[in-house]
Amino acid sequence: MRALGIDFGLKRVGLSVSDRTGTLVSPLKTIERTTRQALFDELTEIIHDEAIEAVVVGLPLALNGEDTLTTRQARNFAQSLERRIDAPVHLMDERLTSAQAKEELNAAGLHGAKRKAALDSQAAVVILRSWLDSVTS
Repeated sequence: MRALGIDFGLKRVGLSVSDRTGTLVSPLKTIERTTRQALFDELTEIIHDEAIEAVVVGLPLALNGEDTLTTRQARNFAQSLERRIDAPVHLMDERLTSAQAKEELNAAGLHGAKRKAALDSQAAVVILRSWLDSVTS
């Protein structure tokens, strides 16, 4: 199943994509948000062009597991996206994914501006990989 991972943010949205077998996950891109409609237009185009069968949106819960304002915004975003596409949209707890993404980028030798540029899409990789692991185990 080809899946799209989304690290939802108010300024940037990181994307990752899996291969057809759901084995490998790669960073795709980071979208700089302008308008809500432009974001949905770009996402629906990517979902169509990449033949995406499932979308996974990171859910930014507080460390204690409770919802925050950003959690509610991510849920709203996921519901709005699901109304616009034919693929199911799943939510995945994304607590500590940014820290894990930073560690992975450091291990790959990316630092400073290069790491910052890759962080959102790498966080989307962590989110999608976690979801794929949860549905295949």
